[in-house]
Formats: sequence, C-alpha cells, structure tokens
Amino acid sequence: MPTDPVLVVHGGAWAIPDDVVDAHIRGVTNALAAGWRVLERGGSSLDAVEEAVVIMEDDETFDAGRGSFLNRDGKVQLDALIMDGATLRAGGVGCVEHLRNPVRAARKILSESPHVYFVGEGAEKFAAEHGIPLCKNEDLVIPREVERLRQYQSEAAQRDLSQSDSGQVGKELFAPAADDPTISLDTVGAVALDRDGNIAAATSTGGTLNKAPGRLGDSSLIGCGCYADNESAAASTTGWGEPIMKLVLAKWTADRIAAGNLPEWAAQEAMSYLKQRVNGHGGIIVLNREGHIGIAHNTPRMAWAYRTFKKQDAGIVRES
Repeated sequence: MPTDPVLVVHGGAWAIPDDVVDAHIRGVTNALAAGWRVLERGGSSLDAVEEAVVIMEDDETFDAGRGSFLNRDGKVQLDALIMDGATLRAGGVGCVEHLRNPVRAARKILSESPHVYFVGEGAEKFAAEHGIPLCKNEDLVIPREVERLRQYQSEAAQRDLSQSDSGQVGKELFAPAADDPTISLDTVGAVALDRDGNIAAATSTGGTLNKAPGRLGDSSLIGCGCYADNESAAASTTGWGEPIMKLVLAKWTADRIAAGNLPEWAAQEAMSYLKQRVNGHGGIIVLNREGHIGIAHNTPRMAWAYRTFKKQDAGIVRES
C-alpha cells in the first residue's frame, strides 16, 4: 500500500536577523518545492532530499555551496552527506574546494562506490570521474563573505592586542566563529519519506566562519549531522558542529525514536541534551516512516519548511 510522502527542510538555526528572514523563507520554500516535485511524481526519498539540498547550495543566502563562509585562509571548503534509510548506504564528501554542489558528489558515492566517504582532492577526483564538473574555488566566493571574514579577523586582532599582556596573542584571531549563536549558522538539510515507505536524509555546509583549513564539522559525518534508517528515523542537524559531533546527535535522536518515542519529542529532547551536556546550540529536523515529523532548535530562530499531501507550513522562521 502506497505511503503518503512527507518532506522537511531546514536552512540554519541562529539569531536570524529581521532583514534576512524573507530570504531564508524564500530559500527553504524553493527547496521544498524542488523536493516535493520528486515525491509527487513517485520519486524516491533519496532523489527528493538531493534536489532540495541542491537548491539551497545554489542559494547564496545559506552556508552551503556558493556563498559559504570562508575559512581562515579565505577559501570555501564544503562538506555534505546523504543517506538512504532503506539500505543504510551513505555517501559523504569533506573539505572539497571545487564542487558547486557537494551533495551531488555525495550521492554519486552512495550509488556508485563501495566506500562511504571521500575527502579533499580524492573526493574531487571521484566526482570528476563520475561526470560532476569541477569549478574554481573563486567561483564559490562572494564579496559578502570576503567582507565578513575581513571584519571578523580585524575585530579578533583588536581583541588579541587588548589581551597581549596576558600572553594570549593569536588566540582570538585563530578562533572560529562557531560558539556564538548570533553569528550565522546556515547549514542546510532535508529529510523525506516517499511512497514506498522509505526515508532519507541529506545535509550540506560550508562550515564555520574563520575555521582552520581542513576542519571537518558534523554535517557530513554519519550519525552526527545526518542519519537515516527505516527502522528508526531520518534526521538532519544544523548549528555548532563540535558539540553535535561529540554527542553523535542525529543517531542519538533516531535511537530515541526506535525506542518508541515520537519525532516531535525526540527533536526537543535532542536540543535540550545538546545544551545541557555540552552547551551546544543548533537545530534539528526529524522524520519517521509513519510520516511524523519533529522540528526543534535552541537558538533564537530557525529556518524550516515541511509539506505533506494534507498540509504545508513552508518557510516559517519561528522564535524558540
């Protein structure tokens, strides 16, 4: 018996300013529409989450694909993961610098490789060998992010100077802008249920502002920022990666659902656990095979949208 499809997307959890709320709403709404077209015509949950995430990677509003945060050296380095709940197959890429849509490469790894994960040049070589064009890193960099990095590093250098007497020179300058929920955390993701009753998840990010080159966050790590298992749930997170990694938060949340809890409760508990255990902040979307969803965050705002055949609540940014 066919299942009614469901799609949920997110576009970051932080103190989203009023002047960019509309852009976030448009972005998640457009992603929802792209993924829903796949599900509506009977396509797979894997295809749906891939297409939804591609839209947000192409949207400079978000910290994914073109327009992502720059690392300490002024480069874009991208991470992504996609996972199939029916088979537990997954594909991930990390620290790639020449892919416009890292989720496309992640999907190729899932479908056409015996491996789960490729990083750096190896990931880019695999992508190119499987028909995904490479780009220049400069093509992913936009003026807004050049200025954002310049301003952040300038302010950090000033703080370093003020702390020079304490012997902490350099500490601020090399610190990533990750532990401040007022600074953009616009990682994107999607979870979907298709007509065959299978669930899938995908997450994509440019990481944190001023991160060290080679730093990998939670988004592309299986069970941390992304997870899918038909026997539990599909989940995608956004937020400060290091605390999320320490808790393997997406898998933690799925396990709560496997134990009989509803996604709505599990999502809220995940955010409480993140804050209480490691003082982390972020957001999560969750979906089980019965079509129940959970959306939660412990930041001032989160960009999200969902759709079923009966209801659509698209592009809402709500206060926590």
